[in-house]
Amino acid sequence: GPGMTGGDLTGGARALFRLLELLAEEASPEEFGRPAGALRGDGASPGEVAAVDAAAALALRVRGALDQHRRRAAELSALFDTAGDLAALRDLDAVLRAIVHRARTLLGTDVAYLTVPDPARGDTYMRVTDGSVSALFQRVRLGLGEGLGGLVWQTAHPYATPDYAHDARFNHVGSIDRAVLDEGLVAILGVPLQVGTEVIGVLFAADRSTRDFSPEEVALLCSLAAHAAIAIDGAQLLAETRATVVELHAANTTIKAHSAAMQRAEEAHDRLTDIVVRGGDVRDVARAVADLLAGGIVCLDVDGTELARAGEVEGLPEASVLAESRRLGRALFAGDLWVCAVLAGTEPLGCLILGGRPDLGDADRRLFERSAVVTSLLLLLRRSVAEAENRIRGELLSDLLRPGGDPEHLAVRARRLGLDLDRPHVVLAAHTGAVPRGRLASAAVPLVFGGRGLSAEHEDGVAVLLAAEDPSAAARCAAAELGAAVGGPVTVGGGGPVALGPPASGAGGVAGAYAEALRCRDGLRALGRAGDGAGPADLGFLGVLLGERRDARGFVRATIGPLIDYDAERGTELVATLEAYFAAGASLTRAKAGLHVHVNTVTQRLERVAKLLGDDWNTPDRALEIQLALRLSHLVP
Repeated sequence: GPGMTGGDLTGGARALFRLLELLAEEASPEEFGRPAGALRGDGASPGEVAAVDAAAALALRVRGALDQHRRRAAELSALFDTAGDLAALRDLDAVLRAIVHRARTLLGTDVAYLTVPDPARGDTYMRVTDGSVSALFQRVRLGLGEGLGGLVWQTAHPYATPDYAHDARFNHVGSIDRAVLDEGLVAILGVPLQVGTEVIGVLFAADRSTRDFSPEEVALLCSLAAHAAIAIDGAQLLAETRATVVELHAANTTIKAHSAAMQRAEEAHDRLTDIVVRGGDVRDVARAVADLLAGGIVCLDVDGTELARAGEVEGLPEASVLAESRRLGRALFAGDLWVCAVLAGTEPLGCLILGGRPDLGDADRRLFERSAVVTSLLLLLRRSVAEAENRIRGELLSDLLRPGGDPEHLAVRARRLGLDLDRPHVVLAAHTGAVPRGRLASAAVPLVFGGRGLSAEHEDGVAVLLAAEDPSAAARCAAAELGAAVGGPVTVGGGGPVALGPPASGAGGVAGAYAEALRCRDGLRALGRAGDGAGPADLGFLGVLLGERRDARGFVRATIGPLIDYDAERGTELVATLEAYFAAGASLTRAKAGLHVHVNTVTQRLERVAKLLGDDWNTPDRALEIQLALRLSHLVP
C-alpha cells in the first residue's frame, strides 16, 4: 500500500502468506484475524496492519464463496442422486426415505419428515420420518388446516417458524402440540409436494432449537419436495398402469375363455343337432356329451331305468337332488355327480347324470343342460313314434279280438308290424279300478316294446298279445309290472297260447284266448284276488270250468298226480284211502271200517299224502279241489 517500505513488505508478506495457508486449511473465520493482530504486536505500521486486515476480509469473502460453492455442489449432488433414485424407482418408500434423509442432512436439521393424505380418514399421516425419537410424534395425524402443515396444505406455499410453540399464525391443536413437544421440536420448515396445482403431501425440516431458515434452505427443501412429489405421482401412475395391465390381461383371458367356450358351444350345438337330424337316440347323445365334457354320462328315464351310458359313472344321486333339479330346471352338483332333470315343460321325462367332472365351469354346465334339452326332445320323439305305432298295433289287436276276421289278412298285417308269426303268443286281459283305462294302456306299452307283441284298450280294460308260451307266468309278471307302473292293483288273466302263423286259421284263436283270459281275470276278482295274475292252470278246478280247453286230465294230474304215481310204483292205496276218508266225512274211524284196516294204517297213509301233496291238503279249498280231482279221475283215462 502507499508509504510501505521493503521492511514493511516483508512482514506483510508473511501475514499474507499465512492468510493463504488459512484458506487452504479451511480454518474457522476467527483464525483469519490473527495475522493482523500479530503484526500489531510486532509494532507494524498502521498502513501495513490495514493492508493485512483488508486482505483478511477478502480471504473471508473467498472462504464464504468457496463454502457456498461446496454447499451448492452438495445440494446439486443430492438432487442428482435423488433424480437417479427416481429413474430407478422400485420401492416408493425407499425413495421417500432417501429424500427425507437428504433434506435433514443438507439443511443440517435434527429431524425431517414427510406427511401424505389418507383419503379414507380425511386427514394426513407420517409417511416417512428421519431423526425422530418420539413414538407419539411418529404416530401423530394432522387434519387439514391444523398446525403448520395444515397451513402449508391449504395455501400450497412454504411456511417456516423459528419457534413453533409460540407462533400464533398456526391453528394449534392439542394432539399435534403434544407430539411436537414430545419430540422437542422448536423451529420447523414445511414445503408443499405438488403435482400441478394439487398438493399431495408436505415435506418438513425441524430443529430442536430456535432457528431462522434462509431463503436458500427453503428453496433447497422445495426442490427435494418436488422430487418427492414426482416419486409419489410416478408410483401412483405406475400402480395404475400395472392395475390396468392386470385388468387388460384378465379381460384378455376372459375373452379367450369366452371365445373357447363359444367354439365348444358351437361344436356341441352342431354335434347335438346332427344327432337329432339323422334320427339318433339318447345313446348317441350320451356318447357325444361324454366326449365333449370328458366325463361319464348316464341317462335314466322317469322311473329310474337306465336308457344309456357312456364312460364311467359311480353311484346315483339322491332322489331329493333330482327333485330339486326338476324344480329349478337346471343342473345341480351333489357329491361327485352333476344331475340335470330332463323335462318336457313341467313333465319329468328322466335325468342326465355326469360323473368325473367336479370342476365343471359355467360354459360346460350350460352345455350339460343343453344336452338335457336335446335328450328331452329325443324322448318326446320316441314317445310320439311309439304312441303312433301303438295305435296301429292296437288297431290290429282289436281286429284280432273280433271273431270272424280274415285270418290271412290279419297274419299279413301282423308280419308287417314285426310280430314273429312262428312263435306262440298268449293273450292277457288286464283291469284296474284305481286309475283311468288310458293310463293302464300307456303302462302296458313297455310290455310289448321292441316288437314283442301288441296292446290296446279293449272293453273295460286292456288287452295284450305277448310272445310267450305260459299264460300263467305272463299274467303274473304283467300284474306286477303294471301295478308298479300305475301305483295300484292290476288284475291280469291269461289265455292261450295261440299261433299266429300258418295255418292261417291260427289268427282266429286270439279271440278265444282273450275270452279265456277274461274269464280268468274275472275269476280272480270273484275270489278276492284283485291285483294278482293267473292263467287257467293257476285256478285249479275253477280253471277247468273257466278255461277255453277245459283240460280235466291236466287238472287231475296237477292235483293228485303224485298220489296216482306213488300207488302205481309201490302198489299202495293212497288214492283209495283219500276217497274213503272224504266219503266218511273226514272221520278216521269210519274210514278204517270202510277200508277194513286199522286206524293207525289210515293215519300213516294220510301222513304220506301230506308229504306228497303238502301240509295244506286238508284245508277247505285244497280239499274241494282234491275231491273234484278224485271224481274226475274215474272219468278220464
